[in-house]
Amino acid sequence: MTDQNDELDAALEQVIEAARAHLAAVRAAEGRIDDDDVWQAYVKLNNASYAYDERLLDAYGEVTPWDVESIDPDEADQRFGLGVDGGEGEESTDPYPQVISVRQRRDYRVPSVSALLRAAEAARRTSVPEDEDPGAVESVGEAVLELLQAGDGSLSSLDVPELEPLDGLLTVSEIAEPLDLDQYEDSDGAGPFTPNESDLLVGRLDEHPFLPDEEEDHAGHNHG
Repeated sequence: MTDQNDELDAALEQVIEAARAHLAAVRAAEGRIDDDDVWQAYVKLNNASYAYDERLLDAYGEVTPWDVESIDPDEADQRFGLGVDGGEGEESTDPYPQVISVRQRRDYRVPSVSALLRAAEAARRTSVPEDEDPGAVESVGEAVLELLQAGDGSLSSLDVPELEPLDGLLTVSEIAEPLDLDQYEDSDGAGPFTPNESDLLVGRLDEHPFLPDEEEDHAGHNHG
C-alpha cells in the first residue's frame, strides 16, 4: 500500500504542477484565442487529473469531482490543426488546393421608409463626432448601407424592426483563385458574385424566415 500511496501523492503533485502551468499559460496568452501554449497546458492538466482520478479509484474506491477523459496529445493536435509535436512554426503538410468561397444574399421588405431612415440617421449620429453634422440619410439603400457600416458589415445589424427579412440564400463553392477586388469597378455589384465556369458548387442553404403573422399561424397550427 505504501508504494500505491507514494504513486498517489506523486499523481496529485502532477495535477498541482499542471494546474499552475496552465494558469501561467492562460495569463501569458492575455486572452488570445487558440493559443498553442494554453492548449498544451490544458491537455497536460486534463491528463494529470485523469491519472490522479484513476489512481484514487484503484487505491480507495473514491473518485474526484473532475469528469474528464484522457486526451491523446498527438490525436488532439492533428484534430485541431497543430503539428504532431505541438511545436510552434510548423506548417500544414496537407494544404487544400482550392479556395473556399461563401456567398450570401438576403432580401428585405421595407414596411416604413420613414422609420428606416430614422433608424439609419440614429446609427449615423453614433459614428460621427458630436460637433459634426451627420447629415440626412436620403434613400432606402443608403439607410441599409448605414446600418451595415454601423454593424461592421455584419448582416445581423439588419435584424431590426424597420426591415422584414424575406428569403435568403447562402452558397459554398470551391474556386481556383481568391477574389481580387482590383479587377472590378466600385460600381460593379454583380461581377464579384458571378461564379466562374470552373467553380464547383458544394451546396446551398436556403433561408425562409417566418414573418410575425406566419409565426403565429405556425404556432397555432402546432397547438391545434
